[in-house]
Amino acid sequence: MSGLKLKAFQRNPRCFLVLLAAALAAQAALADSRGPALAPAPPTYADLADLADGAPLVIRAQPRKIAAVEPARAQGLRAGWGRFYVEAKTEALIAGSAPLGEALRYLVDLPLDAKGKPPQFKKKSVVLFARTVAGRPGELQLVAPDAQVLWDAALDARIKGVLRELYAAGAPPRISGVREAVHSGGELAGAGETQIFLVSASGAPSAITVSRAPGRAPQWGVSFSELVASDSAPARETLAWYRLACFLPADLPRSATSAPGNDDRDAAAQDYAFVLAQLGACTRTRR
Repeated sequence: MSGLKLKAFQRNPRCFLVLLAAALAAQAALADSRGPALAPAPPTYADLADLADGAPLVIRAQPRKIAAVEPARAQGLRAGWGRFYVEAKTEALIAGSAPLGEALRYLVDLPLDAKGKPPQFKKKSVVLFARTVAGRPGELQLVAPDAQVLWDAALDARIKGVLRELYAAGAPPRISGVREAVHSGGELAGAGETQIFLVSASGAPSAITVSRAPGRAPQWGVSFSELVASDSAPARETLAWYRLACFLPADLPRSATSAPGNDDRDAAAQDYAFVLAQLGACTRTRR
């Protein structure tokens, strides 16, 4: 303890200790603010569906060798991130049919801490969402620069649940927009029905139906087949929910309503907003 500190302690030891504790707390807070926390948030359902949808391969692997790629050679790298070359051992093929050897190679982007270090994942199990590279056995290309997540048993079960939905017969197709919204008023005040016809990547008929009746809450459902009428709303964190909550536009496009009266257009827009509120936010942790 320096002479000045010793004298301050001798004059008023209690005050000195209080000030010292405050200084240490401020120093710890400053250290915490110097860089992003590297403990990744658990991936959401939408994160996993984004990665799994269209990924030819889902692989569990164990990284054995990790080397940083020079920033000058890492095109398109996000600020605060690094690109790494990884050599890994194949542990399991979770989905896909391409033959894989024991050794894998790939590039992955990872966030860096204040010292420029990535999260520790060497010799830990990870899940890769990837495709093979033609003519280069053992080399993978991730479907996104950050398409690697740390594996655990709970995550494994969640990923397999998403994959079962994606591969199921009659799985909900990708939705890219709203084609048309038609509202029909009922005979009683406050009664009516709105049908919202969706644009799907496969061309399969997809529609949302909202029904209102006096004295009861609105009912809604979605159909991904020729059967338009449905009162079955999808449960949260299912593929049907994901197709709607994560890809429907935030507002009903004006071009989708061709009703002759403003009342019908307003009713269709109100029912569309009701559906979005019922779906809730599509939460993603990946940028």
